[in-house]
Amino acid sequence: MGTAAAPWKQRLVQAMESNSRLRHSSYFQLATIGLNGRPSNRTVVFRGFQENSDKIQINTDIRTRKIEELKHCPFAEICWYFTDSWEQFRINGRIDVIDGLDPDPVKLQIREKSWFASSVKSRLQYLGPNPGYPCLEKQPMEFSLDPSTGPVDAFCLLVLDPDQVDYLNLKSNQRLMFTCKLSDNGEKCWTSEIVNP
Repeated sequence: MGTAAAPWKQRLVQAMESNSRLRHSSYFQLATIGLNGRPSNRTVVFRGFQENSDKIQINTDIRTRKIEELKHCPFAEICWYFTDSWEQFRINGRIDVIDGLDPDPVKLQIREKSWFASSVKSRLQYLGPNPGYPCLEKQPMEFSLDPSTGPVDAFCLLVLDPDQVDYLNLKSNQRLMFTCKLSDNGEKCWTSEIVNP
């Protein structure tokens, strides 16, 4: 499916480039639906677009609460605000959870590529105790990892497939709504509409 022409993607890439000197510009909020029906939100790191697409990649730990939430309801929204350019992107879509047990060999290759694209320090976090559980150790534990070893079981790749993007530019007071529909041949077709800020 050709999605390189997503009209909002170029705006997002430009926002990332114009804010790249700010370390926090690669962080955004990911909201899911909690198992209790309430919103569940956290900050995650942008790990790039899936090759030749507009799908957004996020690395996470399979043991986190968001995985159960996404298995229950795969729809999520990210909110990304760029402080230098005053631009906000709210990107809504379905998330594909890719863990080590995924039967699709192509998805497993994408997961492995994302693993090796991360720093060794980032990879080490997946060897620690279960996230969100009570801390039983008083002293930090030391972990070691062979940098050439593939993804550990706890490593999981989330791939957000956008179907709606709400773009707001506070400097120009402009707001655009991008909506995706699938054509008869399965291609993504984006439309855009100017809406009130």
